[in-house]
Amino acid sequence: QLQEHQEEIENMMNAIFKGVFVHRYRDVVPEIRAICMEELGTWMRSYAASFLTDGYLKYIGWTLHDKQREVRLQCVKALQGLYGCRGTAAHMELFTSRFKTRMVSMVLDKEPDVAVEVVKLLTLMLENMAEALTEEDCQNVYPVVYVSSRALASAAGLFLYRRLLDPEREVDREPSRNGDNRTFFQSLLAFFIESELHEHAAYLVDSLWDCAGPRLRDWETISALLLEESSAEGLADRQEKALVEILAASVVQVAEGHPPVGRGPAKKVTRL
Repeated sequence: QLQEHQEEIENMMNAIFKGVFVHRYRDVVPEIRAICMEELGTWMRSYAASFLTDGYLKYIGWTLHDKQREVRLQCVKALQGLYGCRGTAAHMELFTSRFKTRMVSMVLDKEPDVAVEVVKLLTLMLENMAEALTEEDCQNVYPVVYVSSRALASAAGLFLYRRLLDPEREVDREPSRNGDNRTFFQSLLAFFIESELHEHAAYLVDSLWDCAGPRLRDWETISALLLEESSAEGLADRQEKALVEILAASVVQVAEGHPPVGRGPAKKVTRL
């Protein structure tokens, strides 16, 4: 009886989906399209057995191209709910392979609030489906730490930290606080020098402040690194110069407590 009732309910759900959703997700009214995406994400999370399939996921993937901001935003938030859990993320392999290029490109969405949520989505993918993002994909996110919008830059800062800078990302590593911070600064210097935007240390520090502020305020480790003689263990001149710039930016951040000049709630996503 239970199976019969379950089949009956699923048949009704399918009839409603085909009779209502399939027509309304392309409605001329953006609000209705946005509601469709929001609800589809809810259905997938609450009843994954029926709805978390490629046959339903494709509707979210297609709608990532919608011209209206609120519709794209709801698509991204629906995907956050799915990639945010390893259990559901495990079912997203085919969807990821089909629509990852679009998701990564949306890091520079014309609407900053959409771009912020996209970077948060990619961070969830990094945490729960790490193998999905290639180094090339990540290279599209890293430069966003230098944009003028603080919300977007901070989101990218967390992505950068989780992917490259967090010493604890290595699972088998034995934790050692001081050693961790040395590793953090060495990784940060390598990224900063390779990015070739040395005049923008203040922007990089501000982007990482919310997720790595305590590490950036570790004056003791910074001083020890700067005082070491250039050798296998010490820093090269270029690294020392970069570390001094990061130190100065961190001190200003602590003293003034606000983002650097030119960074704020920007209307457009622009590279510096």
